[in-house]
Amino acid sequence: MIGLAVRQLRFGALVVLAVAAGMSALVAAQYQSTFAGVLDGGALRALAANPAIRTLFGEPVALDDPGGFTVWRTGTPLAVLVGIWAILTATRLTRGDEDAGRWELLLSGRITARRLLAGRLAVLAVAVGLIGAAVTVALIATGTAVAGALVHGAGIAGLGWVFGALGLLTAQLLPSRSPASGAAVAVLGAALLARMISDGTDVRWVQWFTPFGLQARLQPYAGNDAGPLLVLIALAVVFAFAAMFIAGRRDLRGAPWALVAERRPRTRLLRSLPGFALRRGLRPWLAWLVAVAAYYGLIGLLTISISRFLTENARFAELAAGAGFGGLGSATGFAAAMFSLLAIPAGMYAAVRIGSFAEDETSRRAVLLFGLPFSRIRLLGSELVVVAAGTLVLVAGAGAALWAGAAAVDAPLGFGAALSGALNIAPIALLSLAAAVFGLGWLPRAAVALGALPAAGGFLYQVLAQSAGVTGWPLDLTPFAHIAAVPETTPDWPGLAGLLAVTALLVTAGAVGYTRRDLTV
Repeated sequence: MIGLAVRQLRFGALVVLAVAAGMSALVAAQYQSTFAGVLDGGALRALAANPAIRTLFGEPVALDDPGGFTVWRTGTPLAVLVGIWAILTATRLTRGDEDAGRWELLLSGRITARRLLAGRLAVLAVAVGLIGAAVTVALIATGTAVAGALVHGAGIAGLGWVFGALGLLTAQLLPSRSPASGAAVAVLGAALLARMISDGTDVRWVQWFTPFGLQARLQPYAGNDAGPLLVLIALAVVFAFAAMFIAGRRDLRGAPWALVAERRPRTRLLRSLPGFALRRGLRPWLAWLVAVAAYYGLIGLLTISISRFLTENARFAELAAGAGFGGLGSATGFAAAMFSLLAIPAGMYAAVRIGSFAEDETSRRAVLLFGLPFSRIRLLGSELVVVAAGTLVLVAGAGAALWAGAAAVDAPLGFGAALSGALNIAPIALLSLAAAVFGLGWLPRAAVALGALPAAGGFLYQVLAQSAGVTGWPLDLTPFAHIAAVPETTPDWPGLAGLLAVTALLVTAGAVGYTRRDLTV
């Protein structure tokens, strides 16, 4: 059972480990080559006093140290990445396998539900611990203080343990993987929002009630306080024991918080394939839209504050320009920089939806659909249209949210400019959709991973290439090199056309593979 769990999560764990360690080492090395010795005390105090900067990135601590600067720049993004991965992996290894009928076979022998769950928990805990250790090793290898690196790596691992155990708990409480994952991710989002409110308003006591706040109170490379880490570990243990207790008392495929067993039939949108595709994807799309729009609405509210800060602190503006984020001193330049990041959640949404479509096949939930008089190309086409439309609306919603936030603080950013800036990155998100479709046709179990390459992988590649001073054709390998900084500048129409052409080729190749291959079980 342990070996099976290792095999199920090893690929995702290795990817997260590589990203977490690579980002930490990159930022620490970049600080030593770019930032060290150029930030005076007044500039650092201005940065720490700016509520907008603190809301987005957390309270600046030990920014004069390469390790402290790395924690400030990457600590929250890496914590979110590890937390979400831990949640999704926990629900997949437990309720996901149970939904697919695999636990019926695993529990048909001598092993009990609690023992099986304990094995999965142990494997997940070790994987998260290795990710934290990799971050520590990366920071030590780049020359940062050992104590601070150990505290930061332990904080990343502790937060991952909390949300991994939370995923196990919701998987026992709720009747299927989808609501279990959604509930745990919603808790993570609320915890992150509480941390942002605490950092932006100086309400320090809130930090003790959110895992992200506890992680911040560790203060690596400054206070190195291990007390909050003990609280994180205790919280993870509580969640884990609650999950173990419930697992031993419920029936297979049962749940204490079960949905209503009897209700009137709801047949809306079930009369056609496009309607069915829209119905199955509507709730996930709404969740993505609310999360992305809320974040970009907050970004819009901070436009004036951050632009003014960079205007008054020219050195920070120069350093940002050197890192590839020029023009942040104006509202349009700031919006263009923030919209470049929008390609990542939009592309991941498209990849995850195609991955869900592939999972319906492997879990045999789509067997009835394949038994109906529909061709596979019609089935894929319906899903593709709905996901592509959802991706475009998601992108446009982020643009409208940023404009609304900017308008609330009287920032000079028009609705048309905000919408054009958001839609400018849509070809990258659609390229992620096409890569996922290609994976669906030829490597269905890797559909999500392939779909993540253009957006998440492309952005990481661009950052690494720019930090290493790469120029010429190697830099053109990322799709981000073929979009302009809209609305600060005009769109790169040839580049956008090229991205759309590659998108069409990948979709065509994926459709051919999907219609020719056997079903995956």
